[in-house]
Amino acid sequence: MPHDAAPPRLLTQNRRLRAIGVHNWTLPAWAGRLPDGRTYSTCPSAGVCRQVCYARHGTYTWPVVRARHQANLALVLDDLTGWETRMIAELGHRRFAAGAWVRIHDAGDFFSDDYLTAWLRVCRARPAVTFYTYTKEIDRFRRLVEPDPPPNLRWVYSLGGTQDEAIDLVADRVADVFPDEAAITDAGWHSQSSSDLHAVQGPRLVGIPANRIPSAVNRMNRRRFSEWQAESGTGHLRTVPTDSAEREAA
Repeated sequence: MPHDAAPPRLLTQNRRLRAIGVHNWTLPAWAGRLPDGRTYSTCPSAGVCRQVCYARHGTYTWPVVRARHQANLALVLDDLTGWETRMIAELGHRRFAAGAWVRIHDAGDFFSDDYLTAWLRVCRARPAVTFYTYTKEIDRFRRLVEPDPPPNLRWVYSLGGTQDEAIDLVADRVADVFPDEAAITDAGWHSQSSSDLHAVQGPRLVGIPANRIPSAVNRMNRRRFSEWQAESGTGHLRTVPTDSAEREAA
């Protein structure tokens, strides 16, 4: 895909994030094929989540939206240095003045070390902006981010992937997808429904109510992503809080 197919602005705002003043960067979800025939996997550690991923339904499947996300990915794959330069320049605009928030990945994940490292340089180049992300790339973050994280980067380890067993529920900030709000409350976790920023600003254990896509509801069968992933034979959690006090002991 030619680089001039990339959109003039890299960052966008979907309806939900616009409501809380957050800009976002998006890749195609999970796996697919670019128009030039190349195959890709943007979520290499996806587990059961890929079966019910919200970013593989609805508006994300519209041709114009899919083309936009694929153009983003092609730019990263073909010219990571150029993408980084453009991203840093765009974040220098006055609309990203002190107090601005950017969610990295409305869909997709940090699919390579080089790509994650480029984002770390972007974060450090724009300290006035706060970046946040959900990720299932636990090993990559342990190696490349945790030893020396940019002060303006917040992250949440997201359950439902093949690396669930590397997540420590006692120490890490963690998100799990639940069947509904009642299930989040019953588990003693804290919902991010009213604002996605609760995932990085609120209590450490974050509950996300499942999208009410009928096929997804049926496949989840009242299970949390972490439970469903464990049933698949991979991703058993290392530690499981047993009561409310332990859940909040961080």
